[in-house]
Amino acid sequence: MRMSVEDPLTLAIAPPKDETPQEKDTREEAEVEARRISEAIDEQIRQERTALKKKKKSVKVLLLGQSESGKSATLKNFQLQHARREWAEERAAWRAVIYLNLVRNIVRVLDILSREMSLAEGEKRPGSTAIEYLSDSDDESTSHGIVYRFSDKHRFMQRRLGPLRSIQSDLENKLASMSATPFDSPGFQILPKRPSRDFGINSTNGWKSALEKLRPSMMSSARPQRRSDSDHNEITDVLVACKETMLELWQDPVVQQVLSHRKTNIEDSPGFFLNDIDRIVSYDYEPSDNDIVRARLRTVGVQEHKVVMDDSNGKEWLLYDVGGTRSSRVAWASYFDDVDAIIFLCPISCFDERLREDRRINRLEDSYLLWKSVCSSRILAKTEIILFLNKCDLLHNKIKRGMCIKDHIPSYGSRKNDTITVMRYFQQHFKEISKQYSPEPRPFFIHFTSVIDTKATAATLSVVEESILRTHLRNADLL
Repeated sequence: MRMSVEDPLTLAIAPPKDETPQEKDTREEAEVEARRISEAIDEQIRQERTALKKKKKSVKVLLLGQSESGKSATLKNFQLQHARREWAEERAAWRAVIYLNLVRNIVRVLDILSREMSLAEGEKRPGSTAIEYLSDSDDESTSHGIVYRFSDKHRFMQRRLGPLRSIQSDLENKLASMSATPFDSPGFQILPKRPSRDFGINSTNGWKSALEKLRPSMMSSARPQRRSDSDHNEITDVLVACKETMLELWQDPVVQQVLSHRKTNIEDSPGFFLNDIDRIVSYDYEPSDNDIVRARLRTVGVQEHKVVMDDSNGKEWLLYDVGGTRSSRVAWASYFDDVDAIIFLCPISCFDERLREDRRINRLEDSYLLWKSVCSSRILAKTEIILFLNKCDLLHNKIKRGMCIKDHIPSYGSRKNDTITVMRYFQQHFKEISKQYSPEPRPFFIHFTSVIDTKATAATLSVVEESILRTHLRNADLL
């Protein structure tokens, strides 16, 4: 098809009709120079875009480990150190979570007490039958043959603290309404033979969804002031009214005897606040940093947290908690690509515990298997791995109470049963797994931690962050 001479574009680019050879050479030289300048500008823009992309690329870190290994507490420590404004804004909202933890602690003690009193009453009444009970803890067991001196005081405490069960439901409903999907684990069903059902939330950013809408309602009640009708807090009213009875229950010698004989060890549970009743049950209570880190709000699903590090030129870090339950682990591999580092948490205090999802499996053995799968992954062959052997404080407490490691870990053999020897044994075992199953030799870093200790964890994270950042910059060709 021939182009019409009237076409505007043809007319615009056509050379002048009376152009001389000298003018043609000058024009063509100018066109070549214009193309050169245009191409140089395009190349500069491309280079600037590449550099900007490298500069803005976030540091991507995965937190891996089984459920209740300390991943959420580690995330909180990152936020505490590098997102102080957001941390301060959320502080008052954590009050509801801490109160839920406290109420769940009390309800658990009441459930255990009720069962023992029912057994005692059953033995008194001819023809009555005892209630069969399946413990929530591997070590917790019924104490047949032991006689407790229950009195009217214990029945009074049961009645007096009865309203706390409604408070538990109210707090769970309040938190659940803020999240995407509340659940009662496992299978979203209440387990009738357990002391208390496990409550948690499902959202893409963990506790932040649950706390977001609590901020306005909780802020005013967290500051010291006289109560008025406008900021009347019914939950706090009930807790304050029950405060003395809660203290009596926890300090009662018979209750402590029951818990000791049943080997409940409720002090080792996440979100334990029974030793803080006098301090936190108050109208002017404001959660401390340690309270928030210790608080337990179980999450399910993949959690993404963005933290901007002020001391690394505003670099954005993406921290992923991809879930530790057995059903969540199938999603791990999809997050391995382009990851700068993995922080793997193993709670070494759980050598005597069983998985919540499968009571046949020892929790420490499960961590060994998880560590093996991470080390053997070819996708992660060049990824920096940091191992946190966590909950060393709880390990020390268990050994101090007389627990023998070899009774639960036969391979421990006749080694000395003290904290340092046990820690070194576990450390060596993880090293051997890494050496045996890694696709290629690589260094990895081990830290003994108790992530609810904010000061000690801050020092550990400082070292970890520097190492991860250097690896990130090296991978981005900026170092």
